[in-house]
Amino acid sequence: MLLSIISQSFFQSFSLEDNLLVILTALTSGSGVGFNRAMLFLAEGDKIRGEMWLGPRTREEAKYIWEVLSTPGIGYIEIIEHNRSLVDKNADTLSARIKSLSYSLHEEPLLLPALSASKKEIFIVRDAGNEPLVDKKFLETIGVNDFLCIPLYARDETMGEIVLDNAITNAPIEAKDIKLASICGLIAGNYIYATSLHAKMVEMEKLAALGEMAMFITHQLRNPLVTIGGFTDQLLNAQVEKEKQKRNLDIIKEEIRRLEKVVFELGHLLRVDLKKPVSIEVQPIIKSVLQSTDIKIKKKGREVRPRIEKNLPRILCEPTYLGEVLRNLLDNAFDATPPAGKIFVHVYRENKNWLVISVKDTGLGIPEHLKEKMFKPFFSTKEKGIGLGLLFVKRVMDAYGGKIEVESEEGKGAKFKLYFKCEEGG
Repeated sequence: MLLSIISQSFFQSFSLEDNLLVILTALTSGSGVGFNRAMLFLAEGDKIRGEMWLGPRTREEAKYIWEVLSTPGIGYIEIIEHNRSLVDKNADTLSARIKSLSYSLHEEPLLLPALSASKKEIFIVRDAGNEPLVDKKFLETIGVNDFLCIPLYARDETMGEIVLDNAITNAPIEAKDIKLASICGLIAGNYIYATSLHAKMVEMEKLAALGEMAMFITHQLRNPLVTIGGFTDQLLNAQVEKEKQKRNLDIIKEEIRRLEKVVFELGHLLRVDLKKPVSIEVQPIIKSVLQSTDIKIKKKGREVRPRIEKNLPRILCEPTYLGEVLRNLLDNAFDATPPAGKIFVHVYRENKNWLVISVKDTGLGIPEHLKEKMFKPFFSTKEKGIGLGLLFVKRVMDAYGGKIEVESEEGKGAKFKLYFKCEEGG
């Protein structure tokens, strides 16, 4: 039961706090290690700070908790829902009592519980009242004479500490209990470390994206501004001929429109408001996009062949964004397809879960080495492309639980398939 409970935490999308809560549950459940209570400290700079304390406050509460957790068929989600209430920080719980506890990992004298985390050693304390290594305030809080300190660490870096006791049953802490608890400590320490690494990677990706955006804006805005400045200087010269003045004004107008497009695309992407998905019919929206004036203009002699199947289910999305992602794909298809070429739009239900909108062009296709770059910001194969269209599409699809597939061979065009979640029972 112990490893079964813990293993489930690695296959769920819950928070770090919830997964650590599962480990504390494994340590305190009757079918797990069997300690009565588990106290968690997490490292915060050069200190450890009380985070949560799982367990009963009375024998009556202990009996009820153990009955719940021993219910046949109980799983990870049920454990989480039940134990969240036990560590609710706003209630009169054990967790509320330890939130104020904070201990330095370096300042002398180092006392328990900080000593265990600092030295990365397991400490078993018996007769704590007469043990000089135990902090007196901590002893008042925990209120027991025997307890076990398990340091949490990974790659020689302190992640925190778990303190375990048997305040309700007064059962002795045996060697087998210490071994099992140390295994849980290793798992918890590595889990916290992996989570912190992931957070750092996400932050680095954000910084890298900001750097790319800064370079992109500098490049995209600099050239038009230099051009506008140069031709404006010429216009201020009274001796410039009228014909040249008109040419300069036309160039300035074109560059201003280019700047407007860059600013609009960036602003549009950054302003994507991830609204709550609603149930929508796709047929009217798709037909409206295909019949819109701007799409008809962009076709420029190319033939669009739509095939929309009947009795399509409703999907979960935001109506405006559905139209915009389709426009983005059509824009790319128009750019890729030569004059007199064909573009195929197919809308169909793949199975009970997914509705698919595919857009296929008859252009040159996408080289294999460029496929992984298509959804990265500011990447574009177009001469004057900004590289935000497909990024916008991906952001919308991710936000509403959809997915994108790309099929392409050089010389045979490209097909983009958008998968939207069907409404349940649709």
